[in-house]
Amino acid sequence: MKEKHKIGAIQMATGPNVGANLFEVERLVRESVEEGAELVVLPENFAFMGQEDRDQLAIREVDGDGPLQAFLSRLSRQLGVWVVGGTIPLQAKTPDRVRAACLVFDDRGERVARYDKIHLFDVNLPGLDERYHESAVIEPGNEPVVIDTPFGRLGLAVCYDLRFPELFRRLLDEDAEILAVPSAFTAVTGKAHWEPLMRARAIENLAYVVAAAQGGFHVNGRETHGHSLIVDPWGTILAQAPRGTGFVCASIDREFLESVRRSFPTIHHRRLKCDA
Repeated sequence: MKEKHKIGAIQMATGPNVGANLFEVERLVRESVEEGAELVVLPENFAFMGQEDRDQLAIREVDGDGPLQAFLSRLSRQLGVWVVGGTIPLQAKTPDRVRAACLVFDDRGERVARYDKIHLFDVNLPGLDERYHESAVIEPGNEPVVIDTPFGRLGLAVCYDLRFPELFRRLLDEDAEILAVPSAFTAVTGKAHWEPLMRARAIENLAYVVAAAQGGFHVNGRETHGHSLIVDPWGTILAQAPRGTGFVCASIDREFLESVRRSFPTIHHRRLKCDA
C-alpha cells in the first residue's frame, strides 16, 4: 500500500435544481482530480436542497437504481477517483420517509459501501427562530460502516453524527484510519462548533478527518457554515476552505498516522469500551 495519497473535500451551496447541482459537482471533482486527488468527499445533500425537507421525497431512489446513483458511478469511473457521495435520499421502510444515504464508489464506478445517517438533527437553535426536524422526513440508520480502501480503513459519518463521539469510537473499534464526514452545518452552529468538533474527532481517534461541507446562502433561506477541512491525526488542519463553492486537497500519510499511534498510543490505553 502506498504511504501517501491526496484526498479532497468538495464545498457547495446546493439549491433545488438537481441538474445544475450535479454539473457543479462534476466540475469541482474534476478540478480536484487534476490536483491529484484520489479520494473525494462530497457534502451532505450535494444533489438537492429544496424549500422544505419533505421535497426530498420527490427525488428519492430505490437502493441500487436511480439517476443520482448512476451519476456517482459514472463520475467515479470516468475520472478514476474514489467518491464518498455525500448523502442522497433513498427509499425507507416507512413510506413517507427517506434514508439519508452516504454511498461510496471506487475508481471503477463500483459501489463499495452504504452508510445511512444515524443521528438526526432535531433542534431549535438557541436565541434564534431557526428550527430543524429531520426525523419528520428521514428514517435513521443504525449500522456504523468502515471499509477497506487503497488509502486505509475508511469510516463514514454524516453532519450531526459529529456530536456523538461514541459513534466514532465504534468506527475506531473497526480500525478506522480516515473519517469522512459529509456535512451541512448551519452558520450558527458551525461558527461555534465546526472546527473544534472536527479536530477533536481527529485527535481522540488519532485519525485523518475529511469534512466536506455546504457553505453559503441557499434558495430556501438557509445559511450554511462551509469551511470544509482536512485534519491530520495530531489535530493539525492541513487544508480549509472559506465559504462558497470550491474544494480543498491535502496529502494523507499512513506512515505519519502509524508513527503517531505508536508514539502516542492513547487509543490503546482505553479502559472503558463502547457497547456493541
